[in-house]
Amino acid sequence: MQVIQNYIGGKFVPPASGQYLDNHNPATGEIFGKIPDSDATDVETATQAATTAFPAWAALPLEQRHDILRAISDGITRHLHRLAEAETLDSGKTIFASSTVDIPRAALNFKFFATALLHFASESHQMPGVLSYTLRQPLGVVGCISPWNLPLYLFTWKIAPALAAGNCVVGKPSEVTPLTAFLLGEICNEAGLPPGVLNIVHGLGPKAGEAIVRHPHIKAISFTGSTRAGAEIARIAAPMFKKLSLELGGKNPNLIFADCDYDKMLDTTVRSSFSNQGQICLCGSRIYVESSIFEKFKKDFVARVNALKIGDPMHPESRHGAVVSKMHFEKILSYIELAKQEGGSVIAGGKEVRLPGNLAGGWFIAPTVIEGLPLACRTNQEEIFGPVVTIQPFDADDEALVLANGVPYGLSATVWTNSLSRAQRFAAELQAGIVWVNCWLLRDLRTPFGGVKNSGVGREGGWDAMRFFTETKNVTIAG
Repeated sequence: MQVIQNYIGGKFVPPASGQYLDNHNPATGEIFGKIPDSDATDVETATQAATTAFPAWAALPLEQRHDILRAISDGITRHLHRLAEAETLDSGKTIFASSTVDIPRAALNFKFFATALLHFASESHQMPGVLSYTLRQPLGVVGCISPWNLPLYLFTWKIAPALAAGNCVVGKPSEVTPLTAFLLGEICNEAGLPPGVLNIVHGLGPKAGEAIVRHPHIKAISFTGSTRAGAEIARIAAPMFKKLSLELGGKNPNLIFADCDYDKMLDTTVRSSFSNQGQICLCGSRIYVESSIFEKFKKDFVARVNALKIGDPMHPESRHGAVVSKMHFEKILSYIELAKQEGGSVIAGGKEVRLPGNLAGGWFIAPTVIEGLPLACRTNQEEIFGPVVTIQPFDADDEALVLANGVPYGLSATVWTNSLSRAQRFAAELQAGIVWVNCWLLRDLRTPFGGVKNSGVGREGGWDAMRFFTETKNVTIAG
């Protein structure tokens, strides 16, 4: 039984209440650890530690701040195997995904922003006898709340730019997948991060998370998670005039035209549908295919989906693991039943999978493909966030746009075509913060990341992240 602790002021400490939550292994359904059930008392202690650490951290020469963040990146890389095993144990994702995507990206987040802080520049404007320039100064103490689907990957995606900009952080990882955030504290100590610069409080969203959002000395909130939770955070934080970055849900369209590179499209569409068991906010869960190739695509796609092997997440050959929790497992299965009630036909998967041995109690769901559903149905309108996609034909470009834009979300979209004019039109007219053409999940960390409509507010990545975590001040000097 692994009992983890909060990381406050550079030390590992138990929750003030002495209460703990169970931590489950999704592949077996068994409890393997305990995590702090933190509350406002723990958040207050963490905020005090961050407030105390802030002046020295903000004043630290940029080169020294760079060196510490780069040392954290190197520490993540050095402990890659241990972190990948912890991520897989905690989340049910495959060890292949943890070791090739999640942990390397977490290291890159720190490496990227360690370098970015050295090049973060301000503008100056001259008039005769007058100089105006801009200062971008750290906010102070900021809150970073991250989700369970890419635990260390997305936790560091927030923490790294916040620290690079000179802030101190009170962070809360998901209570469902806390283990790698706990290990990050050890790596920060090894790297020489001063006590209190980063504080990690574990616990439930309505307790620990809400306490972070409500704390008057926490100046900004960066949150990734559900649209429902994001709306509640905005309701609390907006009257307090906190800066908000909310990366929320998605119901992303994948538009496939007959003139696409078919083989490349098919390979990528299987991946964009079911990577991480469909538990990536950028997965394409609504697949629209030009009618002339729809039947061929359906046959080939279903064959490829049925060939996906569900196995022990810890096995290096496994490519499809367990979903993250029993609650989420039941939610996904309920949506598959709803799709049937709404008139959909399940043409692949559609059921739970029971593996032998100690995996018999695990939360595995077969990759699922459903056809025959209208745009307006709940299955096509609501975020399922699991290994479930719907497919539907279309006849014309205008129809494809209506289908793609006809949901409350607008995070990402994927377009498969070799027509430059069509690609440019769809890139402009799709209601999404991110559009991929003939690719998926290619991320340049210098570019802005975020969605429109119910998919969020603000942008992360590159200079957008650095600007979010700073306050802009204009200075004008007359000579």
